[in-house]
Amino acid sequence: MVVYEHAGVKEAREEFSRWLADFLPSDYDERFHQYRWDAKLRREYQLAAFDSGWLMPEWPPELGGKGLTPFEAMAVRIEAASRPAPKLLNIQGLNMVARALRAHGTAEQVSKYLIGTIRGDQLWAIGMSEPGSGSDLASLTTTAELDGSSFIVTGQKIWTSDAHRADYCTLYCRTDRERPKHAGISAIIVELSTPGIDIRPIKMASQGDEVFCEVFFDQAIVPLENLLGSLNGGWEVALRSLRDERHMIWTMNLSEIERGLTRLRELLAGEDPSSHFALELARCVAKRDALCLTGYRALERELSGTADPPEGLMLKLISSELVQQTWGLLRDAAGPLAPVDAEIVQESIEALGATIYGGTSEIQRNIIAERVLGLPR
Repeated sequence: MVVYEHAGVKEAREEFSRWLADFLPSDYDERFHQYRWDAKLRREYQLAAFDSGWLMPEWPPELGGKGLTPFEAMAVRIEAASRPAPKLLNIQGLNMVARALRAHGTAEQVSKYLIGTIRGDQLWAIGMSEPGSGSDLASLTTTAELDGSSFIVTGQKIWTSDAHRADYCTLYCRTDRERPKHAGISAIIVELSTPGIDIRPIKMASQGDEVFCEVFFDQAIVPLENLLGSLNGGWEVALRSLRDERHMIWTMNLSEIERGLTRLRELLAGEDPSSHFALELARCVAKRDALCLTGYRALERELSGTADPPEGLMLKLISSELVQQTWGLLRDAAGPLAPVDAEIVQESIEALGATIYGGTSEIQRNIIAERVLGLPR
């Protein structure tokens, strides 16, 4: 894999790699497909990484970090994906909610939620998508009517990951119907045990412990103090969270890509380098390297002052499609063995959703066309 060995980056990556190797069970690689769903191991990993400073490596030690530079932190995350490290039990809580709280939360909200969210003591859902506004967040219709010191929330969210076991939800609602659609949205923190909330898990085809849910709000009362950011300023919170989600997704996808490439190398060992499958494997490896380099370029542009660099907008699209391509190639190369290989079956099904969650590939292409290429709507 291409790595960016800037000053200090190699040392940070190698230190984390040693720490991770010491933490993981000795049979982790051989039994990864079983360990992937081991909730106990995943929970222990999050706590150990917090205590050791590897969970949020660019943040200060009291927030689970080491105060690393952004490039050092990215190298650590890429190393974690390529190993791969255990997947967190509540990945959106750490990578989206914690960052939103630190950027937009009041002192009271930060004190109440931040550490618990980072450690995984508090589990979160993200209330964005709705039945009629999946990838078009600004068209949401769930309302939060301000009534004295409370919001009264009515509406429906869908594809809300793990809402059935979450404690809280960052909910995006319409708080002003007279303003333009982007300008009338607020983000509020909702305790999911609040009366008037009905959570219904959606039956899924794949195995695993991550479950999509429908969430219904019927005049649920939420304190005004739970407003995250300013009133009608939810679009700013959402843009940051969506950017954080894109970063989360591409590194998460990188982990799946790496495992698929490893299986392909094993399967194709000794294959004629000019064969169809060997050439397709080489193409996937080249795209994987291009993905990592694009991630570094996006970070460099951000650090130079570009708020939402074009490279960052492409990471989710590139990584999602490469996940599908990698596991599809492995399935085809395995031939008749594929249907009886539990990992290939599971990951092939999981990969189908990669170009849907976090914004469909069609929406991602529209965003790139408009914001990067300047094409008309």
